[in-house]
Amino acid sequence: MGLDPGDSYNNSGVNGLVTTSDAIKASTDADNADFYFFVLQKNATGQLYGSFFGQVNGQLGDHVDGGTSRFDDQGVIYQAICANCDGGARFPTTAGVIYSTNGALSIGGCNEAAVKIAFHFAGVAAGLKSVTHGRGDSVGCVPLAVSFSDTIRNAKSYIWNFGDGTIVDTTAAALDHTYNTAGDYLVTLIAIDSSSCNVADTAYRTILVRNNPAFLDFRYDKDGPCDQFNYIFTNLSTHATGAPAFTDTSFTWTFGDGSAPVRDGLTEQPTHAYSSPGPYNVTLTLVDTNYCNYPTDTVKLLYVAQNVKAQFTTSAFGCVPYTAVFSNTSVAGQKYYWNFGDESPIDSTDISPSHLYTNVGTYTVSLTAVDSTTCNITDTYTITINVQGKPTAGFTYTPLSPQPPNTPTIFTDASTPAVKYQWFFGDGSSETKTVPDTVIHQYNKTDTFQACLVVTNESGCTDTVCHPVTAVIDPLLDVPNAFTPGRFGQNAIIKVVGFGITHMTWRIYNRWGQKVFESNDPYYGWDGTNHGLLQPMDVYAYTLEAEFSDGTHATKKGDITLIR
Repeated sequence: MGLDPGDSYNNSGVNGLVTTSDAIKASTDADNADFYFFVLQKNATGQLYGSFFGQVNGQLGDHVDGGTSRFDDQGVIYQAICANCDGGARFPTTAGVIYSTNGALSIGGCNEAAVKIAFHFAGVAAGLKSVTHGRGDSVGCVPLAVSFSDTIRNAKSYIWNFGDGTIVDTTAAALDHTYNTAGDYLVTLIAIDSSSCNVADTAYRTILVRNNPAFLDFRYDKDGPCDQFNYIFTNLSTHATGAPAFTDTSFTWTFGDGSAPVRDGLTEQPTHAYSSPGPYNVTLTLVDTNYCNYPTDTVKLLYVAQNVKAQFTTSAFGCVPYTAVFSNTSVAGQKYYWNFGDESPIDSTDISPSHLYTNVGTYTVSLTAVDSTTCNITDTYTITINVQGKPTAGFTYTPLSPQPPNTPTIFTDASTPAVKYQWFFGDGSSETKTVPDTVIHQYNKTDTFQACLVVTNESGCTDTVCHPVTAVIDPLLDVPNAFTPGRFGQNAIIKVVGFGITHMTWRIYNRWGQKVFESNDPYYGWDGTNHGLLQPMDVYAYTLEAEFSDGTHATKKGDITLIR
């Protein structure tokens, strides 16, 4: 990195020096007395930057009177310049400067100009960032997973030393590492670019891996008469062996009703009065930084009510085997006892359980909610569930593989009685029947398709069966040469006949070359009309272009006789 002050006073110039494409000023003035800023590659193997810099116009050039050049380690030049030497000169300035023109009116009068240019060619740099899957960015509990990254990312390669004996030489600017032993680990990141001026840069960070977590728990009890909403809370938290003792400021309580948090220790038993019934989330939070899992909390749902009221929701209908899911919506309650109506007197004590019914039947499900802090203590709620039987889906099909090409597949229902039969042929098409009918389907390409039948009985229960069905399709294309529109039967509409057609363009013209019909669908044919008008009995010409499912193409031309 350097600066060359071309000086018209000493007859030294900068003419002929090389500039780069990002130069501030690509060419020098006629007086050949600009400054020249340049940056060389390491060991002067090439030029990174070059630019002229100085005033425009004026009879006297820019110059330096000595001792005014400063260079810092980050590639920034600070330069004091005798500038605007001539009343008509224009020295380049940035917006907001105090003076942008020469204040000296006499010919040859100069002003002092302060110039700062940052080249940003200081070399490679390293910036080490860590994010723990625990607390903060450098502390957590063993095993501690840490995500490391280089925040600057201008290096070509990296050496990661995680401080626990693990060293990784890689081009990755970000790595994850897990510490399995407690301790203090000095992490070293060396960012390397051998082509840069400084070759390498190093960053450090200390990771603190601890094994002193706290385990949070608490209990709440009614304080006073059952018709009042006063509660006392007891901290039951413990900590790992060897961890420091809890202090009076290790925890905070939040009672879930919008009141201010309460700072308390392990031995304290705070009380709180709620103003109205309702569910409240009570939170005990560890705020002591002496524990590796700080900050952490535990939450318990407190139902505040004068009387406990058991209630729950579930679907009253299901198909065997049926897994019923119960959502407990009780008001108050500390313990819950469920009876699912099919086996043992008490089947679960979960808050909101699920239960599998394997037999058809009607079941009475009951929930008993118990809350010793309420006035009535217990309450019971029941719901009846109706579990219905499922149909059995089944079908056969012909022909079986191997089969003649272009043969349609015949599906025959073999299900138990149902009211709806949904056929899914595996090629994107489907068909629905209300009776156990035989279904014929023509596949359009050679492949094995997963054909499925879904049957539904009167109760709304369903069953599904699927079989792999193989189809063999040989591309084929043809058009009948005559048809009789306006009559009944298959000859009333003329269509393209073929197999394996995926795309097609079919156009029909009358004897005067006018297009009377066009179709892109082999199932959509001509009924002998054009814009709703009957076309006369005559011979019509057609062109047909088609693409098949195996990727081949075909074209066809011919005549069609319309007979009335």
